Amino acid sequence: MKTEYECRILGIDVGEIRKKLESMGVRKVKERSMRRYVYDIDPNRKGFWMRLRDNGEKTTLTVKEKLSDRIDGTKEIEITVDSFERANTLLNRLGFVANAYQENKRISFVYGDVEIEIDFWPKIPPYVEIEADSEEKVRKVVKLMGFRMSDTTSISIPKVYQKYGLDIHKFKELKF
Repeated sequence: MKTEYECRILGIDVGEIRKKLESMGVRKVKERSMRRYVYDIDPNRKGFWMRLRDNGEKTTLTVKEKLSDRIDGTKEIEITVDSFERANTLLNRLGFVANAYQENKRISFVYGDVEIEIDFWPKIPPYVEIEADSEEKVRKVVKLMGFRMSDTTSISIPKVYQKYGLDIHKFKELKF
């Protein structure tokens, strides 16, 4: 499984972040709406799940394992599938029933080979996610954006919702 190197800066001012990125010469790639189904693989194994996601350009099926809240704490393996609906039907036939349907919106930027995303999820403030193929690259971009690593977190989305007093698991559907 591949290691994800990512962190989030929560509760951002979108206008300020966009100004910072612009001043850094960061290139905006696209804006998109995304949808996903989340499935438990083994309900007795916390932090181990499957995600079927349509990002408006491609549909992926990903198995994720959250080992820790560190910047390198998530492992994943991902494949591309040709249909969001048919993949969900196939997974249902195999016995995987989604425990949630979720939507979010994303503005994507690229700085070299580092991905910077402004994410919008229902019921919580927007945040920035910075992802790269190494911890050093993530740290460099965090610093260039004027933040310290202590301003970041690598907690999971359920824990982000917890920070705002919400239990994401109580929402069978999260839509705008």
